[in-house]
Amino acid sequence: MSGNWVVGITGASGAIYGVRLSQVLLDQGLNVHLIVTDAGWRVLHDELDWNAGKRQEMLQEHFGGRAGSFDYHPIADIGATVASGSFRTKGMVVIPCSMGTLSGIAHGSSDNLLERTADVMLKEGRKLILVPRETPLHAIHLENMLTLSRMGVRMLPAMPAFYNRPCSIDEMVDFLVGKVLDSMDIEHSLYRRWGDNNEQPRP
Repeated sequence: MSGNWVVGITGASGAIYGVRLSQVLLDQGLNVHLIVTDAGWRVLHDELDWNAGKRQEMLQEHFGGRAGSFDYHPIADIGATVASGSFRTKGMVVIPCSMGTLSGIAHGSSDNLLERTADVMLKEGRKLILVPRETPLHAIHLENMLTLSRMGVRMLPAMPAFYNRPCSIDEMVDFLVGKVLDSMDIEHSLYRRWGDNNEQPRP
């Protein structure tokens, strides 16, 4: 298996989703092009205790030494490879996706590398999957999601499931990441699918 995927991490709560997705992709031998907004780095610090002052060290610690390779692109680097439609990628996942980033993508503002790369996915007809993480949602949020959905963007809100009776945060994270991988058409075994066997979910 090979190919380039772009993963964007923004300032919405749930940075663990983006970290886990990147790790799974790398473990499958895929190439991950990572973009993290400034607010995303703040959330990585607040939620996962990442040292945002040592970004390269943190990235190497959590993503290095795996089957695939990763490239980190600073948010201001508009000249990065992923900013061009001529650079071939399978698609992009923004996980988690803040409402500010979602709005920028919906309106084609391309104010930073993440928004510009998402714009490339749209114009090139490649997969673009957004994982919004906000509640409650007001009308502008919903209208922006509808705008993007009508353009073929996959909306996959960060909503956990409980039919599989998760016993840990890691299991809840893996369920959502597994749903993202399904939308990427990537095989995985992160969660037990409904109807896979006749066993009752564990208590």
